[in-house]
Amino acid sequence: MAFLLPALVLLGFLVVYPIVYSVIRSLLDASGDSFAGLDNYTGIFKGHDNLVSVRNTVVWVLVAPTVVTIVGLLFAVLTERVRWATAFKLVVFMPMAISFLASGVIFRLVYQQDPDKGVANAVMVSVHDMFAPGEAYPGAGPRAGSNQPVRADGGAVVTTAAVGPGQTALLPLLRVKPEDLPKGAGPAVKPPAARPGEVNGAVWFDFTKGGGGAPNAPNAGESALPGVRVEAVKDGKVVAKATTASDGTFRLKKVPGPVTVRLPKDNFTAAYGGAEWLGGTLITPAIIVSYLWVWSGFAMVLIAAGLAAIPRDALEAARVDGATEWQVFRRVTIPLLAPVLVVVLVTLVINVLKVFDLVFIIGGGDPNASVLALQMWTESFGGGNDPGAGSAISVLLFLLVVPAMLFNIRRLRQERA
Repeated sequence: MAFLLPALVLLGFLVVYPIVYSVIRSLLDASGDSFAGLDNYTGIFKGHDNLVSVRNTVVWVLVAPTVVTIVGLLFAVLTERVRWATAFKLVVFMPMAISFLASGVIFRLVYQQDPDKGVANAVMVSVHDMFAPGEAYPGAGPRAGSNQPVRADGGAVVTTAAVGPGQTALLPLLRVKPEDLPKGAGPAVKPPAARPGEVNGAVWFDFTKGGGGAPNAPNAGESALPGVRVEAVKDGKVVAKATTASDGTFRLKKVPGPVTVRLPKDNFTAAYGGAEWLGGTLITPAIIVSYLWVWSGFAMVLIAAGLAAIPRDALEAARVDGATEWQVFRRVTIPLLAPVLVVVLVTLVINVLKVFDLVFIIGGGDPNASVLALQMWTESFGGGNDPGAGSAISVLLFLLVVPAMLFNIRRLRQERA
């Protein structure tokens, strides 16, 4: 007993005392002077911020451990079938060697809204532009006043007069920002004569630096607007389409009679900039993805150890009986691996209930990303000035974690027996 006393004193000071003090403090008000009873506990489920934290915690518990376990299982099976398994395991497990603070900073940069800074949006914009090419000139529009060749129409720009086959349409635009001009934009030119059955024209920035030049006509020093989508509209239907070239000219083919030439409004909306990863809708899934990046290696290593312990005779017997690889995996491997999968899943549930670092760093204090662990910190130390409410949340998390811990301990004891 004398040998155990120092360890018991240290354990009591570091573990037992904080637990007992938190339980007592959770029953007091914010000042700590008055008994509040269970008000702090019922308050967890009141108020917008608290309810968002509870909802997000439920989402984390249901989604994150399941997805990480599935991905870890796939990685573990993959490492058994590739020659470079050691290198693969090293790469996948490497994020575990990085602190959660550093991981949060990394993904905070990955999720930057600006595609020139955020990797996620850079990829999305690149893929989007592959299938939806074209330039955008947000805010551009026609010159105000009457007797102009083009006019605004519900966000689009249309010709004021109908244009027939063999005729030319000039569509001058103003209010084009210099940064919106693409690098490949050439000088504005007068379009060539139209061919029979076709309508051609030009779209350009009708502004001459330093002044001068005739309005509504391409002048020296004015810039063409390439990548603008052009439509020929007849009786409310689009009958021909084209896109302006680097010199701003376009050609609408097979035009059936007089048409209205229209520049659709999507030419003048802001260019696609990717998803708002850290907005109110995607912020929690985005943080869960960062958690997946960090913890997949942990799940993979444990599941791979379980796979290595599976008797190969059982697998070979199933194959000899004519089972396909998918049937072997689903009916033999998964059942034999179930105890390991359960341990991994429960361990991740315990970890998810306490997740704080990634949410705090990536979320940047956004209430839409808050979870119970972060709400506990906010109430106690982050400006909430209510240690009673923070202690109540900590006790609730403790009560949620204890059953999962006892389940894991029981499972380990059963395996040893």
